[in-house]
Amino acid sequence: MKKRFLPLVALAFGTMNVQAAENQTYQLSTHILDISSGKPAAGVDAALSRFDENSLNWQEIDNGVTDKNGRIADFLPEDSNNNGTYKLTFKTYDYFKSQGLDSIYPYVDVVFKINGGTHYHIPITMSANGYATYRGN
Repeated sequence: MKKRFLPLVALAFGTMNVQAAENQTYQLSTHILDISSGKPAAGVDAALSRFDENSLNWQEIDNGVTDKNGRIADFLPEDSNNNGTYKLTFKTYDYFKSQGLDSIYPYVDVVFKINGGTHYHIPITMSANGYATYRGN
């Protein structure tokens, strides 16, 4: 009886862990809209760094790739104190090169502060020759 029961318990706990991971919420999201095509910019690498006040250096803490909608929705789990200064580095060179465009911006850095537990959405709109950012929702 014990030999049959233990795998079922392990399976049940494993399932609960997967569900818990799927229910994780995040404080920071981003996306890129390519205004030259009017479409989301899919497949762009992005790195998230946090400024260390003690060393006065940036520490990369996460990275991701924009999905087919140009989004990355899972930066900074909400269950942590995320107050601080951050930098999103969008590595745009390869994206524009794949479209046969020569971009003046090989990457775009967006620096911002998080204070409190509200959600922060930091998108950029861009073309090969310009970009803009704002705090979205």
